[in-house]
Amino acid sequence: MTNIGFQVVIAMIVGTAIGGLMGEQAAIFSPLGTIFINLIKMLVIPLVAVALISGAAGLGNSSSAGKVGVTTLLYFALTSAAAVALALVMGAIFKPGLGIDISGVQGMFSNEYAAKGDLPTFWQTITGMIPTNVFQSLNNANILQILVFCLFFGVALAQQPKERREPITNGVNTVVDCFVWMINKVMIIAPLGVFGLMAEAVGTFGFGALTVVIKLFLVYVAAILIFGFVAYPLMIQLFTKTSAKKFITAMKKPQAVALSTASSMATLPVNMDTCENELGVRNSTASFVLPLGATINMSGNAIYYGLVAIFFAQLFNIDLSMGAYVAIILTSTLGAVGQAGVPGPSFLVVAVLLAAGIPIEGLPLLFALDRIFDMIRTALNITGDAACALIVDSLIKDEETEQNTDKQYDTQQA
Repeated sequence: MTNIGFQVVIAMIVGTAIGGLMGEQAAIFSPLGTIFINLIKMLVIPLVAVALISGAAGLGNSSSAGKVGVTTLLYFALTSAAAVALALVMGAIFKPGLGIDISGVQGMFSNEYAAKGDLPTFWQTITGMIPTNVFQSLNNANILQILVFCLFFGVALAQQPKERREPITNGVNTVVDCFVWMINKVMIIAPLGVFGLMAEAVGTFGFGALTVVIKLFLVYVAAILIFGFVAYPLMIQLFTKTSAKKFITAMKKPQAVALSTASSMATLPVNMDTCENELGVRNSTASFVLPLGATINMSGNAIYYGLVAIFFAQLFNIDLSMGAYVAIILTSTLGAVGQAGVPGPSFLVVAVLLAAGIPIEGLPLLFALDRIFDMIRTALNITGDAACALIVDSLIKDEETEQNTDKQYDTQQA
């Protein structure tokens, strides 16, 4: 897979050019993208299930298990809150919603989405995460329910006697290896799939729709770049022994796949491969953190929601109170966890706008470009997942080194 990253980037460029030249006729290439995505979807749900069981079983019997879980969730919450805060600051500085003539696009405005902005309540989210039938959850690809069951099962497996546990964990790890082998074979056709996806996306939506929201788009890309190429590498430099340069270089391949597929789950196998083989993250950590992150870590989405809220507030000349800013941060951060209960990521924007008292009728302005926005925010999401896995793994290694040093010292003293 050494050249796949480069080939995918070339395929993205060629696909974009062909889509721009052919326009809507570029849809003839969409089956290439559909075949690639369907092959990934075929493998990713069972891979997530067995990888989570393997990761939880590997961590569940160690003294670091609790620390890994708490650190991972705390990291996701803090980085998502920081991401939406950055979006609000950049929105306030660059004012993407001011000075826009909306007279020509008011025909696109609609109030039909108001009823689709209801976020699940706290208890609805919690109860919705618990499967009543795990096979039905697998069939419906309900990632949150699969996540809860597999983590629970993995921890239970770790509690069994070693002689009874090891044959099963070895079998589960073998199944994980089988899925990784299958994913590697599917990735051979990734450049063709990426070409088809990009040609169709650019050919269908074009770049004309960008004119109305061009300033929002530019500020959005700038915020994504700051968080992805400054904030995350800085965390890597401060909290791990891996250099920021090595991290940025290693992430090119999964970022290219994330950009083309706009799916954290579809990028998960590539991200796991990169973290384990190029960044040295242990399998038990990667198998726990990365599937969890692909489900609930949405820093890219948080930036999008924050900027869109500021954009529409400025577009409709609404002065936001401090309470409204707090509502945007909380709704954007917490909404990602309950996102499985919301019909599509665009409708979580409705919840954010409603929480801050911002009119939502202008949302259709963004829907044509949602694919492009989604591609970019997904690349940041998976970068955050990888950064978390590397940081958590580094903290565990440091803790284990200290424990071993203490044991050696105690033995010498004795």
